[in-house]
Amino acid sequence: MLPESDELAEILLDLAVPHEDINELIRLRRVVTSDADAMRLLEECVEALVKDIGEFGHWPHLTELFVARLPDAPADVGTYFAVYAFVAALPYTRAYHRERGISADISRRTLADLGRNIAVNHRRFGGGGVPIPQWLVPHFRGELYQLGRLQYERARLGERTGQALLAAGLDVEPGAACLNLHIPDFLGPFSPAACDRSVSLARAFFAQHFPEERHEIVVCHSWLLDPQLKQYLSDTSNIARFQDRFRVIREDTEPVDTEPVMFVFGNRELAVESLPRRTSVERAVGDHLRAGGHWHMGHGWFPL
Repeated sequence: MLPESDELAEILLDLAVPHEDINELIRLRRVVTSDADAMRLLEECVEALVKDIGEFGHWPHLTELFVARLPDAPADVGTYFAVYAFVAALPYTRAYHRERGISADISRRTLADLGRNIAVNHRRFGGGGVPIPQWLVPHFRGELYQLGRLQYERARLGERTGQALLAAGLDVEPGAACLNLHIPDFLGPFSPAACDRSVSLARAFFAQHFPEERHEIVVCHSWLLDPQLKQYLSDTSNIARFQDRFRVIREDTEPVDTEPVMFVFGNRELAVESLPRRTSVERAVGDHLRAGGHWHMGHGWFPL
């Protein structure tokens, strides 16, 4: 189920795993393969991950599986165990991509999010591995694709979003197919030109590879859509221009103050008083919190 050490090293490189983690993953491979219980757990995770591959909407169940069972992995392996699960599922994912006619380049860039997540873990927690493996489930099930600067996840409209769009006069309802948009880290600024190119790629990609699904709407749920950001940023900033793409689905009043702290500064536990002010976004996030304000999730959509 797991490739041999030499092949594993090459696969990890293809998945953009940081170089400093590769030797450790090769070493820990022996720990996993020599432990019968660990191998049974690995087989269980992979079987669940690739069952009905390509179908979407299974994320909640698989999230429960990963959260509930991965603590049973060998203590020495820790959060690296999820990496082995995704590596073992890789042949199934690549076969699904080929079946759908998805190019090797798009497949590689999409699955490279595994390495990106390990890099994010280094920045946030100072260690390797994948502590939140459920985020990568859609990538390896053929549900999410990196197209230029942005990522698009095949999904269905939730109850509140569907009802809001229905009330706005759209011919949709809860459960209708849509694309959830994500903004990956470590890819530089998301300029208007980069976003335009990505949306254009998405329009062509899903029409070609998933013609049976009606992907007419792109939705996004992110603190980056909090309209309060425009109080601090210029109208020509990338974030302001990004917000202008969307029509508001609904307003959220529940504070999510640690979300921008985590994504902007890398660690949600940082003290607000000490947050740096080096960039306009850092100043916006920190100054708003220091003034007693709160950040909220924004919910927006635009027609594909």
